[in-house]
Amino acid sequence: MGMNIHCPNLNCVSTKSSSPSSFQVVRLGYYFRRSDSRKIRRYKCAHCNRSFSKAGQNLKRYQKRRRITPLLRSLLCSSVSQRRSARILAVDRKTVARHLQILAQEARLKQAQFLANFSTDRLLNIQFDDLETSEHTKCKPLSVALAVEPKTRKILSYQVSQMPAKGHLAKISFKKYGPRPDERAKGWDALFLELKTISHPNVCLTSDENPHYPKHLKRHHPKATHIKVPGGRGAITGQGELKKKRFDPIFSLNHTCAMLRANMNRLVRRTWCTTKNQTGLLNHLALYVQYHNEVLTAPYTFKGAS
Repeated sequence: MGMNIHCPNLNCVSTKSSSPSSFQVVRLGYYFRRSDSRKIRRYKCAHCNRSFSKAGQNLKRYQKRRRITPLLRSLLCSSVSQRRSARILAVDRKTVARHLQILAQEARLKQAQFLANFSTDRLLNIQFDDLETSEHTKCKPLSVALAVEPKTRKILSYQVSQMPAKGHLAKISFKKYGPRPDERAKGWDALFLELKTISHPNVCLTSDENPHYPKHLKRHHPKATHIKVPGGRGAITGQGELKKKRFDPIFSLNHTCAMLRANMNRLVRRTWCTTKNQTGLLNHLALYVQYHNEVLTAPYTFKGAS
């Protein structure tokens, strides 16, 4: 019985042929998966006699605690740390860390699918700016470049880059950890390069008055209009991300940054829950961005959608 399922064996004849008649797969009953008490259908390839299931090709194929995944996703995007999530779910901390890696991979795939819709519905307005955090200590600051769609506050792209310490921490940082390269330029270039694939050539990009933005912006968006908004004093609400202004032209961006700080425990100001490495921050950001776009904001309506 033919069906839209392919044999996962790379050495099988069916995987090397493009003919539809070569995809001969038959059903082979079920097996019981104890991790979530589900019956999973098995299949058999008529060419190599290999049996397989769709679950074997999934990112979660080796998970033993599948039931905690939906709640863990919500906890990590609701200002709950990994340690506290492990205590709430009664699992080991390593289980939470491994689940986060898999959830982040899934989130990146979903974000890529979401951005692919903009290939035929190019964006005309985008807001972007940087959010500062740190890894391990404030002597090792990090910059998170962020871009959002103003009307729906959908997060479009983000990049994490290390930067040198500033102010009174500069000498302390240099003495303890040596020179720290500034990689924000690479992050901005990567951000603008990704935005180029989803935005109109005449897009209007709005940001604050950071003097480094125009050089990198013109390199990737030569026809774009760049609107610079003067900075303002941070309000108590929104952890300093929202500004004390009657009208803030980049409110959508600042509001999104405030939500990041409120919903990601490692980004909260004056917290003892810190990022230990950039990989962990990138995984957490990937998970939150997908949760923010799917759950915390209204659905985006594409012009080509029926």
